[in-house]
Amino acid sequence: MNRPYELPAMSALIAFETAARHASFKKAAVELNVTPAAISHQVKSLEQELRITLFHRYHRGVELTELGAYLLVALQRSFEGINDALDQLRARTSKAAVTIRVTTAVSSLWLMPRLAEFWRTHGHVSVAQIVNDTDQDHNDCDLSIHYADMSKDKGDCRVLFHDRIAALCSPRFAAAHAIQSIGELAKLPLIHMEAGNTGWTSWKDWFASLGYTGPIRVDHRVNNYLIALQAAQDDMGVVLGWDGLTHELVSSGRLVPLLPIDISSPQDFYVKLHSQASKPAQQLFNWLGQ
Repeated sequence: MNRPYELPAMSALIAFETAARHASFKKAAVELNVTPAAISHQVKSLEQELRITLFHRYHRGVELTELGAYLLVALQRSFEGINDALDQLRARTSKAAVTIRVTTAVSSLWLMPRLAEFWRTHGHVSVAQIVNDTDQDHNDCDLSIHYADMSKDKGDCRVLFHDRIAALCSPRFAAAHAIQSIGELAKLPLIHMEAGNTGWTSWKDWFASLGYTGPIRVDHRVNNYLIALQAAQDDMGVVLGWDGLTHELVSSGRLVPLLPIDISSPQDFYVKLHSQASKPAQQLFNWLGQ
């Protein structure tokens, strides 16, 4: 198998660069922790491969030839480039990493825009997201964002936003379904979000909070809130919209309230700081909860 670069052995190049830098085989041997004879052997092997003389050898020491000086400059530039790249990699891996567990919807619709703003003033903090839509153990992260009753959580928590929930649809769907009451809404195609034990308000809960307990349509069922929102934008029906998550969709006109009615969210969107969190995790926690 051919090598991608037609280079001599790296050991020979390193031995040559060290000897050339010191103008001494003996000093190169000390730096590389080998014998002067080993340095001499590596340099001689390199000269034979390149078919040039790299050093003038004298009784008192060695001196670079013109070709040897040319090779030294080329090697030092290359080694400096490698060193710079390694420094950048070390800097990246030394960044203080923070892990935050979050659902797909909250990550995409709420957290990511705020992380971009966070990095403008905290660029040294690396944030890794664990995106999962199921309610699992949160011991694998520094922070976690929840939609639940924060008063029942015993951890160090801060509310992110208090929300209201409205019935949203596309402008085309709204124009085609001019309704005036909750009862009329219940007869329209509704997009139901079924994502297990996540605590998200259902259509049944939403209607009940407004005093309506009659039958409601079940046309579309999805298990991901982003898909539910996309289905509404595609004129498939009406979706429940948490204003903290759908603000950009509503402000841009992609979704509109079908009725001038909403309810207060029965749950809290909050961030939780887990035990033994690092200083960067504490920084992000304070920043999100301010």
